Amino acid sequence: MSLRVRKIVPYIALLAAVFAFGLVMFGGFVRLSNAGLSCPDWPTCYGKATWPHHEQAVAQADAAFPDRPYEADKAWREQVHRMLAGTLGVLVLVLALLAARRDRLTMLTIVLGAIFAALGVTLYLHGERDWSSGLALLAILLPMAGAFWLSERAAFKVSVLTLAVIVFQAMLGMWTVTLLLKPIVVMGHLLGGMATFGLLAYTALRLNGVGTPDNQFALLRNAVVLGIVLLAFQIALGGWTSANYAALACGTDFPECLGQWAPPTDFHQAFVLWREIGVNYEGGILDMAARSAIQITHRIGALVVFCYLGWLSYRLARSGFRLGGIAVAVVLVIQVLLGISNVHFGLPLPVATLHNGGAALLLFTLLANFARLQPWQAQPESMP
Repeated sequence: MSLRVRKIVPYIALLAAVFAFGLVMFGGFVRLSNAGLSCPDWPTCYGKATWPHHEQAVAQADAAFPDRPYEADKAWREQVHRMLAGTLGVLVLVLALLAARRDRLTMLTIVLGAIFAALGVTLYLHGERDWSSGLALLAILLPMAGAFWLSERAAFKVSVLTLAVIVFQAMLGMWTVTLLLKPIVVMGHLLGGMATFGLLAYTALRLNGVGTPDNQFALLRNAVVLGIVLLAFQIALGGWTSANYAALACGTDFPECLGQWAPPTDFHQAFVLWREIGVNYEGGILDMAARSAIQITHRIGALVVFCYLGWLSYRLARSGFRLGGIAVAVVLVIQVLLGISNVHFGLPLPVATLHNGGAALLLFTLLANFARLQPWQAQPESMP
C-alpha cells in the first residue's frame, strides 16, 4: 500500500465513525419525533428524490398517498436521514475499497456487492421486489465473504464487513417503511445503526494506533466484552421500548410504575417478537399492561448494566486504565440520569434524543477500552 493511501485510511475511518455517530443521533431524532412514516415510499419521498416543496407537488403527493397526508415538518427529517445514510454508505464503500486495495479477490466482492446493491434499489423502484431482495442478499454476502478472504490485518477486515452491515441496514430502513414500523424491524434498525457505528469506531481506533504491547490484560479484556454484550442487550430493550411506544407506560413515576411497585403487567404479549404483517404499528398496538412490562424490563436491564459497568469502570481504573475507567463511569451516570429525566419530564424530544446518543457514546467508551486492551503482538495492526 502506498504511503499516501497508508496515511489517509485512518482519517477516513475516523471521519466515517464520527459521521455514523451523528447519524445515530439524527436517526433517534427522526424516530422520536414520530417521523418514521412521514415518507410512505422508499427510497423516494412521495416519489421525489428530496421531498415535495411546492403546492402542486404537495397536492400530487396527497392524491398519490391519501392514507398518508404530507407533513412538511416531518418529511424532510426522514428524507435527510436517508440522504445522510447514503453518504455514510459511500464513505464505508471507499474505506472498504482502500482496505482491500492489495487483494483482488476481496476487491471484486466489494465492487460486485456495490453494483448489486445499486441494481437492487433500481429494481425496487420499478416494483421488482423479489429480484431486488435477491440482489440485496448478494450485496450483503459478497462483502462478508471478502472480509473472510482478506489477508490484511483485522481492522481492514472489519472495514469490509461494515459494508455488508450498511447494506443490511438499508434493507431494514426499507422494511421500516414497507412494514409500517413493525417493532422487530425498528429495533433491528436501531441495533444496525449502533453496530455500524461500533464497527467503524473500532476500526478507527485500531488504525490510529490504539493498543497495548502485550497480552497481560486478557481477563480484563474479556470483562469488557461482557460489558459490551450486556449493553447491546440493553440497547435492544431500549429499541423495543421505543418501537412499542412504551417509554411512558409507567407514567412519570420513577422508580415506581403507575404509582405502584407491582403494577398490572403482561410479559407474554410484551415480548412477542413477530406479529402479523399489514398492521400499522405507529403509536403502538399493545395494551398498557404489556407496555408496562416492557418498561419495567428496560429498567431492570438498566440496573444490571449500571451495576456491572460501574464495577468494570473501577476494575479498569485499578488496572492502570484510569482515564478509560473514568470515561465509562461518567457516561454511564449521565446516561442513567437522561433515562430518569425521560420519564420524569414526560419524554421531551431533546432529552430522548440525547439518551439515544448516550447509548452510542457508552458503547464507544467500552470499545475504546477494548481496543486499548488489544495486544499488538498477538494481532499486529500497525500500518505497513
